[in-house]
Amino acid sequence: MNTNIPAESRTRDILFAPFATRSLTLPNRIVMSPMGRSYAPNGRPHGDYASYFSRRVKGGVGLAITGAAAVAHDLADYDGTGPHFFGDDALNGWVDVLTAVHAAGGKLMPQLWHTGMERRTAHFGPEQLGDARAIGPSGLSIEDLDAGRAPSGRVMDADDIASVINAFATAARSAQERGFDGVEVHAGHGFLLDQFLWSRTNRRQDGYGGSAEGRARFPAEVVAACRRAVGPDFPILVRMSQFKIGAYEDEIAATPDELGRLLAPIADAGADILHCSQREAWAPAFAGSPLNLAGWAKRLTGLPSIAVGSIGLGGLFTEEEAATPGAGLPPVSLARLDDVCAMMARGEFDLLAIGRSLLADADWPRKIRDGRDAELNAIDLVALTTLS
Repeated sequence: MNTNIPAESRTRDILFAPFATRSLTLPNRIVMSPMGRSYAPNGRPHGDYASYFSRRVKGGVGLAITGAAAVAHDLADYDGTGPHFFGDDALNGWVDVLTAVHAAGGKLMPQLWHTGMERRTAHFGPEQLGDARAIGPSGLSIEDLDAGRAPSGRVMDADDIASVINAFATAARSAQERGFDGVEVHAGHGFLLDQFLWSRTNRRQDGYGGSAEGRARFPAEVVAACRRAVGPDFPILVRMSQFKIGAYEDEIAATPDELGRLLAPIADAGADILHCSQREAWAPAFAGSPLNLAGWAKRLTGLPSIAVGSIGLGGLFTEEEAATPGAGLPPVSLARLDDVCAMMARGEFDLLAIGRSLLADADWPRKIRDGRDAELNAIDLVALTTLS
């Protein structure tokens, strides 16, 4: 992999330099961040997904990652509105999306997901709901923590752990068999694998808790099972974060040493690239160093990494905040784009994922490449709530 881009190059040129690892080659460094769109009746991706993703590929994205798709476990689904990555109907729908992306000259990976204790059931029908409680390392949700109450879910036992691991591995094999360009394992944002990494939701006293290495054991076993299922040459990305949805100030690691101890088992299990989510990609991950989370992940493991977080936005917001009457949406702002590109050009990390800015403007990469900053679309509620 070549990350030695000459210092005299224009700062943003790094975005359009080719990227290659042992198992993945991309025409540029821009990744479409996985974003949940809630348009998947009965788990099958909506018919507009194909044009939605292919438009971003035609706009210059080097790699697109789908929004989170539930693996084949009874308690994996989030709220009944998102896609699955199991079953003939859902998988055939994803193949239609993949065909469109490949026809546009792009690459596509599904993000594989189990929500754990963040499961929501308001939209489930009786056949989806069943009588089973959500599961997690200690049965604790973020809401339980906030309310100071007893665990509302069920503590995962050995059978639960084995069945979830198998569900991820089966999904990875399904992606490979259908011609996808890799998979991303979702281990961030407060969902199941992240619940194991985070000491506040993981209170276990067995080999799956306690130390950083113990907390990382289950996510590492998921990655290892996926690797066994697909062999050595199929790309496996791992999405991780410090923050949680609804717990933005919390973190899985207080120091670089703790982060390294969490990531080492995951890297050793067969991950190819670490996808590191921050609310602001340019922010230092720890005091005393300018490295962001992706920078630390790469330094600590030696793996390539992806940075993501608010690029192109003029301020932080959540979709819920944006939908509040009277709340404004941030304007387009590229004030920190050049800073992040300079970090990438120094080799601190390798790829940059763009999320909500790509919802607003499918041509964001080409406009950036051509210096057409003034033509970028500002995000609006339509971009947040439709597959446009």
